Amino acid sequence: MCKLEKFNYALFGNPIDHSQSPKIHDFFSIQTGILHIYKAINIPLGQFSLEVSNLFKKNVKGANVTAPFKKEAYFFSSKLTKRANIAQSVNTLKKVNDKCILGDNTDGIGLLSDLIRLKFIKKNFSILILGAGGAVKGVLLPLLSLGCSIYILNRTVSNAENLVKQFNTYGKIFVFEKKVFKKQNFDLVINAMSRNIKKKNFVPLSLISAKTFFYDMNYSTENTPFIDWCSRIGVDFVSNGIGMLVFQAAYSFLEWHNVFPETNYIINTLSRN
Repeated sequence: MCKLEKFNYALFGNPIDHSQSPKIHDFFSIQTGILHIYKAINIPLGQFSLEVSNLFKKNVKGANVTAPFKKEAYFFSSKLTKRANIAQSVNTLKKVNDKCILGDNTDGIGLLSDLIRLKFIKKNFSILILGAGGAVKGVLLPLLSLGCSIYILNRTVSNAENLVKQFNTYGKIFVFEKKVFKKQNFDLVINAMSRNIKKKNFVPLSLISAKTFFYDMNYSTENTPFIDWCSRIGVDFVSNGIGMLVFQAAYSFLEWHNVFPETNYIINTLSRN
């Protein structure tokens, strides 16, 4: 069992050593004046429901959920927001009462908010997403709602096909094939693969232009392989995922406290570190 300490909000994941979430939420608490004691907790694999249920019975009022537990959090939730239900993935939990834990997903609105902040997205953009794992499920709905055409490029084609089947009623989404892609190049490329994956070329250069935007959903104090690749090919518009992390945390804070915290300062601070 996890050792119970004095906190009332938490991050559940495994591993969680690299997480910036406690720093972000400490900043939000100080900024808003809302008491919000937040702790990162490493949950043993195979024990998510048992550990989290015990913590919510004690003093936990809300939590963020990171890899590899977002699917388990979806099944753990007794009630779901519409976006969490569609994504079948949960990154935010809120204790409504002793019998109800609400599951939400703020990843998608977090990503979209950061893309808007960066001016990396417009309505009806053509977007290439690299990867088809759990991280992608949470972000597709807001992008499709903007009228964007999304193409999924993944090594295991069947996983990309499953994503397309899950989301094709909500907008224009396709498995990437050159014969399907009608435009000359993509407006935006989003990397949703593991931060450690290295490739000689993440995207065929024929599919991008000098005006293409590049976004890595990963964040790190050092450049990820995707960011390094972007540097090597000399792209002009590139960002890592620190802004997405801050915005998804801000929307979780809003879920818990009905207050949306200011985000620019903490994004700029973390980006400099």
